[in-house]
Amino acid sequence: MKKLRTVMDFCIRHQKILGYSTVSLLTAASEYIFSSVVFKCPCNSSNIMYGCTFLIAPAFVLFLLGYMTNARVWLLVTGRCSSKNQCSCDSRGHFLNVLWSVTASALVAPFTWIAVALLSASFYVCAASGSSAFKKLVCKDFEEYCNKSLKIPCDEELSKKIGELHSLEAQSQIAGWLLIAIIMTVALITTCLSYCSSPVSYLQMKFWKTYSKKEQEVLEIKAKDHAAKLAERNVHFFFEPADPAPFWTPSNEDWQKISFVYGFNTEEQHYSMIHKYVNTNRGKTSSGTDQIHNVLAFVDEAHGSESGF
Repeated sequence: MKKLRTVMDFCIRHQKILGYSTVSLLTAASEYIFSSVVFKCPCNSSNIMYGCTFLIAPAFVLFLLGYMTNARVWLLVTGRCSSKNQCSCDSRGHFLNVLWSVTASALVAPFTWIAVALLSASFYVCAASGSSAFKKLVCKDFEEYCNKSLKIPCDEELSKKIGELHSLEAQSQIAGWLLIAIIMTVALITTCLSYCSSPVSYLQMKFWKTYSKKEQEVLEIKAKDHAAKLAERNVHFFFEPADPAPFWTPSNEDWQKISFVYGFNTEEQHYSMIHKYVNTNRGKTSSGTDQIHNVLAFVDEAHGSESGF
């Protein structure tokens, strides 16, 4: 039991890193399946289109899925087009700040796909073999095979005779490792800058993450219990002629106030939008200006585990 608790604590502390690692591994496995089973280079004039499609299209789909599965996106956009919500310059600034953070998270899977695809080289070799530059190179060194350059990815004997296939694979793998190095460097720099601008200390942030997880667990339990009681009361009185007693439940305005993207307030210490709502007389007495800090994105992401309770 003690070992299990240790493992759970480790997972909680490194939840974001483990999440990104899982996404990367699943993406790499998917790329391997695609390149091994689905991908078949046509070896004709469609080589460029076919190879580029397999390299870019899945990455774009993964990028869109990254947006769709991010809780902060739905906190940001839900009800934004309503006539009741007027957009201000400040809200636009919050929108762009959060959008940048969400985009960075959504790019993990697409870049993993492209990097792994470049390392395996099959997509790149197919696409590059259809280029005019590759054909000129083959025609220059091997005139007798000038008209067969498109067939190189599909003909092992021909590729051995010409030898240019290995050059294409080397180019693809170099590009893959360069992309990985650039991504890791940018990720390290942005993470350092994000933590340097953090409004709270490292230990307080650890406590904050624990609080966010526990608050979400309690919210799910209370929400399910409240929904069950409301449903039981409504069904009960549906079959009874008597009028039901008043049953208090949060209003639309109450739900709206706890559904905004979290902003840090230097004058008031709140660990979540629910905490702010409770401590400010149901959101009526708040003071100061809320600021978006990407290092505190975990406050909103805690709602992503069970977005529908």
